[in-house]
Amino acid sequence: MDTGAEDDAIAWHARDITAVQDALATTPEGLNAEAHAERIERYGPNRLPAPKTRGPLRRFLAQFDNLLIYILIVAALVTSLLGHWIDTGVILAVVLANTVIGFVQEGKAEQALAAIRHMLSPRAAVLRGGHRTTVAGDELVPGDVVLIEAGDRVPADLRVFESRSLRIEEAILTGESLAVEKTPKAVDSAVPLGDRSSMAYSGTMVNYGSGKGYVVATGAATEIGRISGMLAEIGTMTTPLVRQMDVFARYLSIAIVAFAVALFAFGYGLRDYPFGELFIAVVGLMVAAIPEGLPAILTVTLAIGVQGMARRQAVVRRLPAIETLGAVSVICSDKTGTLTRNEMMLASLAVPGASYVLRGVGYEPRGPVCDASDEEIDVTSAGPGITLAAHAMLLCNDAALVQRQNSWQVEGDPMEGAMLAAAAKLGLDVDFERKAWPRLDAIPFDAEHRFMATLNHDHAGSHRAFVKGAPERVLAMCTREHLADGSERPLERKTWMAQIDEIAARGERVLALAMRPLPASVVELGFEDVEGDLILLGLVGLLDPPRDDAIRAVTECHAAGIRVKMITGDHAATAAAIAALLGLDNPDRVLTGQDLDALDDTELRRRVIDTSVFARTSPEHKLRLVEALQAEGLVVAMTGDGVNDAPALKRADVGIAMGRKGSEAAKEAAEMVLLDDNFATLAAAVKAGRTVYDNLKKAIAFILPINGGESMSLIVAILFGLTL
Repeated sequence: MDTGAEDDAIAWHARDITAVQDALATTPEGLNAEAHAERIERYGPNRLPAPKTRGPLRRFLAQFDNLLIYILIVAALVTSLLGHWIDTGVILAVVLANTVIGFVQEGKAEQALAAIRHMLSPRAAVLRGGHRTTVAGDELVPGDVVLIEAGDRVPADLRVFESRSLRIEEAILTGESLAVEKTPKAVDSAVPLGDRSSMAYSGTMVNYGSGKGYVVATGAATEIGRISGMLAEIGTMTTPLVRQMDVFARYLSIAIVAFAVALFAFGYGLRDYPFGELFIAVVGLMVAAIPEGLPAILTVTLAIGVQGMARRQAVVRRLPAIETLGAVSVICSDKTGTLTRNEMMLASLAVPGASYVLRGVGYEPRGPVCDASDEEIDVTSAGPGITLAAHAMLLCNDAALVQRQNSWQVEGDPMEGAMLAAAAKLGLDVDFERKAWPRLDAIPFDAEHRFMATLNHDHAGSHRAFVKGAPERVLAMCTREHLADGSERPLERKTWMAQIDEIAARGERVLALAMRPLPASVVELGFEDVEGDLILLGLVGLLDPPRDDAIRAVTECHAAGIRVKMITGDHAATAAAIAALLGLDNPDRVLTGQDLDALDDTELRRRVIDTSVFARTSPEHKLRLVEALQAEGLVVAMTGDGVNDAPALKRADVGIAMGRKGSEAAKEAAEMVLLDDNFATLAAAVKAGRTVYDNLKKAIAFILPINGGESMSLIVAILFGLTL
């Protein structure tokens, strides 16, 4: 038997069900008790290994491993020997303050790993010997049959072999906000994780439907376990200021010691000062030259910066992240929810003979409708064609729109919510029309037939079937198309296929709308009622639009010399379309995950500079991109919200997690959290970071001459042979 626990390179998504059963030595009835016992002994429990952590004492002592701290400790020792107890106390207080701050901030990576471990499901429904039972999630083994349904967290990596309208939200692994349809059908071995429709991954959430799957990987062998392993292997990056201060402290120490030795030799050899008196004087000079107040100034300045960031909806979890923001030269941002609203909107409607553009904000059921020339139209005079398409959007729909705290939100599928908002923009009263055309029956959407259909009547004996679904599937069921004036004509299939390509090229998700009048005697809807002789009403294009303030923020970043790059798990066409709307450089130049796999590190470093859009990326791709940018000498800020972003967040010079929809793993791996998930907030934080960075440089420039002035009188005395 071969399993993901033995070989994580097995492409389970590409194997047919029979091959999976043979490889796992299992059946649809599940394992028996003996087989389970043998496998739990062989593979161990289904949990992620605990991270290796340092004890509190080692963590505390590690804070002293800093050259500037060494110098301050020596200075405290010397001042105590000279009897300057106030100076000694001040220096030791500074050392203690910096040590405590570092100790408190240490260990965040371990918390990130712990956050991932808590995402595993505590319980799972399985078949054991054909009988359903509920077991602890850590008891699952390869070959187990797991039953999942809406609301469940997937407990292990599963190869789906039975699906009933199964949709799973995989945002934590792919960054895609829309749930993914799952089917038993094998897919190509080379497809990225987001397109593996035959797999259900540990830690993801079942959004709709139900299904069964064979466990193919548990614990560290799962996709989420692999990401956890990557996170554990990544070392914490030092910030630019820390690196610069290390260099500064080294050179300053060498300069002070060298100058003190030269001055001592001059005073003892040429001026004949007494040895003991001269030694104490030179040591005092060394202490005076050390900027013992610098660590305190750094800490206070950064702390003030933290308060300023909090007022900008940005919570800083580690003080050095403030100054790192000021040095950022490139921002790698996730798309969904950060650069975009994470709210689907129906952006375009194509009906026979006309095309329209719909505008508005999120799911708000108000907004202008414009024609192809971008002129606003009066929807009440647009003809019955557009009204009938709006009826299809509204009636073949299970979602609802609710207004909470002055914000419209969707209950149900986001795309259906966008259609409800569009129907209202097109002149329909949602509540009234649903009462006027009540539903008699429905065929729910399923990945196998790729459409949804409803049967509605108008209380006057008129029955209609409304259909929405994948455009190629719906077109295949249509024979006619409905014109704007209410008449019909034979379906012009080639014209509509070209229209589909045009809408998809704009990065929009395309759905087709159709209907069919039915006799009043039909009260139950069957497939035979809708799989032929449908009338096409039109096509809709749905898009998660970019935030208006994100567009302005991207422009400001470019003006400030900061490059913005979008790294997303979404499709290349969608990413390119959003990049163009945002104003990113070279939006048509897109590198996908497969493209990145074909590039070696040298070629990637060359291409990453001029490319701003990266699509269909995995955690490894995001990590490679950050490392490639850093190898080119750039200071990288990385945003993310999913578990898949955690390794890149930790590796980046400053990792930035989303506060509203971000996973706990992403927040723990990041140095900063955006409370409003808004790219514009990040741009403002970078601007504030530059102010803090500038203040730090001014503080250093101010304190060094003061320390030098304290020593100048002693230097003059020794040089001119005056009394010490």
